[in-house]
Amino acid sequence: MPSQTAQHIQMVAAACRRIEASDGLPELGELAEHAGLSPWHFHRVFKAVTGLTPRGYASARRAEKVRAQLHQGKSVTDTLYASGFNSSGRFYEAADGMLGMTPAAFREGGSRASIHFALAQCSLGAVLVACSERGVCAILLGDEPQALLDDLQRRFPKAVLVGADADFEAIVAKVLGFIEAPGSGLDLPLDIRGTVFQQRVWQALGKIEPGTTASYAQVAASIGAPNAVRAVAGACAANALAVAVPCHRVVRTDGGLSGYRWGIERKRELLERERKLHQPLP
Repeated sequence: MPSQTAQHIQMVAAACRRIEASDGLPELGELAEHAGLSPWHFHRVFKAVTGLTPRGYASARRAEKVRAQLHQGKSVTDTLYASGFNSSGRFYEAADGMLGMTPAAFREGGSRASIHFALAQCSLGAVLVACSERGVCAILLGDEPQALLDDLQRRFPKAVLVGADADFEAIVAKVLGFIEAPGSGLDLPLDIRGTVFQQRVWQALGKIEPGTTASYAQVAASIGAPNAVRAVAGACAANALAVAVPCHRVVRTDGGLSGYRWGIERKRELLERERKLHQPLP
């Protein structure tokens, strides 16, 4: 007999397939009925397995579909109907939350969107902080400031990159302070963009306590995808919000450090800082 945990994972996987095959956002009662559970129980189990509510998962999956359609050059009209929106009004209401900009601007690679940024130095080397209208969209670490700026430009190829002003310097100072003394969360709005799977991984990373680590296998198991260890590593590598999304807390099964896109030495230093800051008092 499969364990209850295994049964829950299979049930949620089936619900996810049903959500992905749907043209719209399925009702909670409908999903719960197919799972053979009450809506309340189904909602609790689904969130425990995926880290998202059923509606949150459906919305993220729809946003992923919208981004894929627009990246392929589909028109905004074709995209809104292919993604299950039955009116342009509803589509445009949801567009900012899904894309961080208008659908037309996203389709054109961020054209007309403004990304404010600043380059600075910290104890870990060069750092680039960038913000969209929704929040901090990039915290990049490296050795060469120009390489970080090139990375930002690749992410938003047609956006207008705007140098820091006095107001933005306060955001940069807060990010630098967080890098020097990483805590349980950066007190700034974040503009986190990624696939449904990446979002699930990044949410799981946020649950790893400062000063501790988890293996890639443990993270994969925590999101109900124990065989997706490589995909978890890929999601960590795709993270553009260094420290704020703490991919530095993920290690190999043997505890060894690997796979940090900003360098193993930075990963080691961040973990050491967290251990010192969050070690229990004697």
